[in-house]
Amino acid sequence: MAQATAPTSRTREKITGDEEAAAELKLGEFQNVPTLTLSEARLLINAVMDHRKQQRKVEETETLIKTQDYLDVFARFKVKENIEAVERMLTSHTEMELFERSQLGSLCCESAEEAKTLIPSLTHKISDLDLQDLLDEITKLRNFTE
Repeated sequence: MAQATAPTSRTREKITGDEEAAAELKLGEFQNVPTLTLSEARLLINAVMDHRKQQRKVEETETLIKTQDYLDVFARFKVKENIEAVERMLTSHTEMELFERSQLGSLCCESAEEAKTLIPSLTHKISDLDLQDLLDEITKLRNFTE
C-alpha cells in the first residue's frame, strides 16, 4: 500500500488589487507620468554624460555603466533623427497611454497580435489594422546595422 506524500510546494497566492495591471493599465501614482523608450533613455543619458565629461564632472558608478551597457544592447534605435521620428509617430496616437506608447517604441513588435499580447491594455484602444500600420512605420525607421 503506497503512502500519500505531502505536497513539495506551497500554493500560489492569488494576485489581487493593483498587482494585476496588464489588461487594464493601472500604474497608480505613475498613471500619467511621461515615460521614455529605451532609445530615448539611451540618448538622454549619453547626452548628459557627454556634457558632464566636458565639464569634467564625471562620476561613472557601476549602476550607470550597467545601465548604459543595457541600453546599448536593447535600445532599438541609435540615430537621433529616427528616435525623434518614432516619438512623433507614437505621440500622435493619443488613444494610448504614455506608458503604452513607450512600450511600443521599446519593444518594436512585428505584428499587432504580438503587441497586444505583450501590452494587453491596447486591446480595445486601437484596431489591429491601425496598430499594424504604426508598427510597420516604426519598423521602417529601424536600421538593423546600427
